[in-house]
Amino acid sequence: MTTARPDVAGRVRPIVLDAGGIPLSGLLSEPAHTPPRAVVVALHGGGMNSGYFHGQAHPDLSLAVLGASLGYTVLALDRPGYGASAARLPEGQPLADQASTLHGALRDFTSRHASGAGVFLLAHSYGGKLALTAAAHDAGAGLLGLDISGCGHRYAVAPDELPNTRRHGHWTRNWGALRFYPPNTFGSSGALVAPVPAQEQRDSRRWQEVFPDVASRVRVPVRLTFAAYESWWHHDEETLADLTARFTAAPRVLVDRQPDAGHNISLGWAARSYHLRALAFLEDCLARTGREV
Repeated sequence: MTTARPDVAGRVRPIVLDAGGIPLSGLLSEPAHTPPRAVVVALHGGGMNSGYFHGQAHPDLSLAVLGASLGYTVLALDRPGYGASAARLPEGQPLADQASTLHGALRDFTSRHASGAGVFLLAHSYGGKLALTAAAHDAGAGLLGLDISGCGHRYAVAPDELPNTRRHGHWTRNWGALRFYPPNTFGSSGALVAPVPAQEQRDSRRWQEVFPDVASRVRVPVRLTFAAYESWWHHDEETLADLTARFTAAPRVLVDRQPDAGHNISLGWAARSYHLRALAFLEDCLARTGREV
């Protein structure tokens, strides 16, 4: 099996943060020789874990490795109900509570680690719902921006097709065509899969209702990426125009499409391209703030 490059793989290490008494586990990667330009906090989707951002099927997949090589700290967290918090939160948490827990974990992290110009949320699928909710609850005061893939506001599936505690949804909706992924992706991705907490299923059904209010409260730049073969969400031009119009307080909203990719972009051949585009958006956010790094 092809794994991450040996000279950098050792820098990606496990971490556990204290989020007000709730342990949040994850993976941490820091620049080797310089202070970080910023902290990229990566939030996985439903039924996955933080390893989604450190894919092992090919060296080019890992956001953790790429980000650190470009001068960023990358903190990929297991969301509440996953990893170290699963025993404490067997049903997960409602999105608003997840946002509070996330902010608590970030306070713990930044009290003990250099954070450069600040925190940037990079999220996938259900993690995108958390990123938006966290930004809405934070009023944008402590975040540089959001980069979200695989998360929209109008489902392209019926409610009973959404992932639940017994299944992660139809295989092709999550992955798309086999050609999008390196060999051994599905052999190495078993460790990335986790049960979907029951609360996530309940919140997923309500997302279309709560999204307008959440989006209207986001006050930082937002970039949304849809894979060319995304099939969980509607992403036609009319839908995307309505989606971006909901961000009435955000200073900038971009929508991008990732060619030759299915829903799980960060595990496919398109991962490096997507991650570089996301980090370029972070650079735009740094330039906007004028913060020295």
